[in-house]
Amino acid sequence: MMPDLRPNGERVPRHASARFIIVTGLSGAGKSQTMKCFEDLGFFCIDNLPPSLIAKFVELIDQAGGRMQRVALMLDARGESVFGDPGAGLTALDEAEIGYTVLFLDASDQTLVRRFSETRRKHPLDRGGPLIDAISAERAQLAPFKERADYVWDTSALTLTQLKERVVQTFGAPNDAPQMHTNVVAFGFKNGVPLDADLIFDCRFLPNPNYVPELKSLTGYDAPVEQYLDAMPLTAAYLKELFRFIDFLIPHFVEEGKSRLTIAIGCTGGRHRSIYVARRLATHLQERHQRIEVSLHSRDTNA
Repeated sequence: MMPDLRPNGERVPRHASARFIIVTGLSGAGKSQTMKCFEDLGFFCIDNLPPSLIAKFVELIDQAGGRMQRVALMLDARGESVFGDPGAGLTALDEAEIGYTVLFLDASDQTLVRRFSETRRKHPLDRGGPLIDAISAERAQLAPFKERADYVWDTSALTLTQLKERVVQTFGAPNDAPQMHTNVVAFGFKNGVPLDADLIFDCRFLPNPNYVPELKSLTGYDAPVEQYLDAMPLTAAYLKELFRFIDFLIPHFVEEGKSRLTIAIGCTGGRHRSIYVARRLATHLQERHQRIEVSLHSRDTNA
């Protein structure tokens, strides 16, 4: 029977609503990166589960009582596996009428040779001969799985951002538009810069409430400190320029496919000015940008 194909040559999935995705394909074609994309979408992901355990794994998912709504499994489909026949694993799913979708990742020989050369990784089937021989052997082994796949993607010309967009468009839910989690952290320079900071802004030039006796014991969460800094013309000017710069950057980070951004706001001790600015920035981001999730953290309030 001829396969049911879309106009672009891809198969129409046998289980269009399946929440169980099996990712396989050639070594170097981007399986690990694709799994990261699924993970960013909130899928429960497992790498290289032995084929003999596929059916048992699906049983465990069903026993979870709906807590695992979307699952992605990366499968090593090479025939030399000592942990079971991958083809038999899929056949078992078919016989049990368990819905699944197979995504097969492919790439040109030239692309695969270049990727292995750049990363200096050893091909899994490399036995000391030319790299192209190992690629050809794996391609032959995986041919039956490529024929069986619901989707076959050639990643030769895809950037990581394009790959992520394709995963979202193909497997994402309606509310899975690309989002970036943005963590705004207030800190004190005297305690060191946050190690995970992507952007660091220094607000130590603002008037310091620590030198105002009635404000010294308070923090940037308290109304008197807010009122003190709100009254300073320099504060408003700084926030205007900070917001303008961040507003310029955010859409580009989202478009690039960045999944997490940490913005660190620092003052001397991390108790007054940095918290005040971080709170203002977090509120601005929540009101202005719809494609990001915002969290706020003050690292040194107890320091």
